[in-house]
Amino acid sequence: MGVPQIGCHCAVCRSDDPRDRRTRTAALIESGESTILIDTPPELRLQLLRAGTTKLDAVLYTHEHADHVHGIDDLRSFSLLQRQPLPLYAPPATAAHIRSAFHYIFDATVVPLAGTSKPRLTLEAIGAAAPVTIAGLEVRPMAFEHGRASVYGYRIGPVAYLTDVKRVPPAARALLRGVRVLVLNALWWREHPTHLSIEEAVEVAQDIGAERTLLTHLTHETSHAELLERLPQGIEPGYDGQCIEI
Repeated sequence: MGVPQIGCHCAVCRSDDPRDRRTRTAALIESGESTILIDTPPELRLQLLRAGTTKLDAVLYTHEHADHVHGIDDLRSFSLLQRQPLPLYAPPATAAHIRSAFHYIFDATVVPLAGTSKPRLTLEAIGAAAPVTIAGLEVRPMAFEHGRASVYGYRIGPVAYLTDVKRVPPAARALLRGVRVLVLNALWWREHPTHLSIEEAVEVAQDIGAERTLLTHLTHETSHAELLERLPQGIEPGYDGQCIEI
């Protein structure tokens, strides 16, 4: 829901710490001349303006839930600036959902009136069996349980990005070993049916053994300062606008 949460007056929602203000989750991966966006949350325009992003080479989707998809129309700016369609990649079920939910984008019979526009996007479903090359980078998709749904995590070289996962099984952990930075969802301390708890995320992080693990997809139940104090060495809460250089 983001932090502050609508209608809430808890200490975290009233916090003056800018790290406690959380938009919905997304990430940018930049390597050489390539820039890949992961997910298009509702606040995407604000996020990309703050990051100073003026070019995208591709977008990866983790899954079809609204907090990860519903900023898709803000990609219109990039197809206009770059004067060519922007390629999107998603798990098969997510790709099917996006085509249906945002049919005006992908239906070639929906032609904008003169003086108007719509995002020019291509959408390709990708599997999780093997790495794929996207925008010149090797991307390793991995499928994880997310309640009744499935969600993709991605490893791109020394970085792995896993959001909305409930479990990280041994086979996936083996594929993730050797990453230098792991971004991992951790909803709150108590158990949740579709997301890792903070305690569960810490166990996963310590087993994978990345040099640095950033917890994301956090809620108003924990402040940034509290987590920073309580988490083990090498594991820390991420925050909006954070940049990591590898």
